[in-house]
Amino acid sequence: MTFDPTTLRREDYGFFGPDSPSWKIWTAPTAVIGFQRAVALEFFDPFLTASVSDTAKIYSDPRHRLDMTFAYFLIVAIGDTPTAIRASEHLMELHSRSTGIEPVTGRRYSPNNPDTQLWIHLTGWHSVLKAYEMFGPGRLSTEEENRYWEECAIAAELQTCDPRDVPRTREGIQEYFDTVRPRLCTTERALDGMHQMLFTSPKHGAGWTYAIGARLLATASIATLPAWMRRLGRFDQWRVIDLLVRPAGRILVWLFTLFDKRGLILAAPLIAPTAGKILEQHVKQELPANPETRSPAQARARYGTLNRRVVSAAG
Repeated sequence: MTFDPTTLRREDYGFFGPDSPSWKIWTAPTAVIGFQRAVALEFFDPFLTASVSDTAKIYSDPRHRLDMTFAYFLIVAIGDTPTAIRASEHLMELHSRSTGIEPVTGRRYSPNNPDTQLWIHLTGWHSVLKAYEMFGPGRLSTEEENRYWEECAIAAELQTCDPRDVPRTREGIQEYFDTVRPRLCTTERALDGMHQMLFTSPKHGAGWTYAIGARLLATASIATLPAWMRRLGRFDQWRVIDLLVRPAGRILVWLFTLFDKRGLILAAPLIAPTAGKILEQHVKQELPANPETRSPAQARARYGTLNRRVVSAAG
């Protein structure tokens, strides 16, 4: 996915707008912690693992994987509607070309499969909120949290999953994870993928800056996870590290906010350069041509060009 940063919010305020909890959560310094958490957890889904592993790109450039996925989520959360629709259609079209046999179940996989898309979507939105709560200002108000999950369901309309399957409460999210837990697993390829995202080596094309940054972020990402996930993913860490990283992370996030997010903008290229460009445009706060929000249905009717057979073939 290519991204022209000058188009981030040229047309409108996107789906949510400046007063939305989505804008607040997805542009906070904690979002990069949450998203590293999300792209590592994705590999618990065997079908996603097969899809990512068969391309093999993650092993040559893990930063690109994190950056492009993070960029997509940011565009949907804070970009204008034409940019979000184009990004969504581009991603679905790429996914439609990738299919194969998942070796654990022997079933055919597709990255556009609604169950896989729902897992990716919810791990992303849940993880950035979890990091915000643990390392940022803390929990949202009840009203803001309810709105956040409603916005999560709206964002799901850009993927192949059914927005009606998106939980609207914290309890509903927990029920979803409890429901899918029996089908989560790890294989050698899944473990390789997780550890690439958390503990990547500079030998894998990402360079020393990303390797060091990823490992530092990993201590915070792992601290947000339940014990069973740590054991299953074989990336547990000492509890004393959890105890130390939480106050340290809060202090660093507080320091970043002193620079009105510009500290994050300076650091972002080391981890996710494309996402950094998106955040840089966001910080400029330039008014769009139409300072209003639109629904995904309105945006798709106005800007959508993708043949709907890509979506119908996802199942």
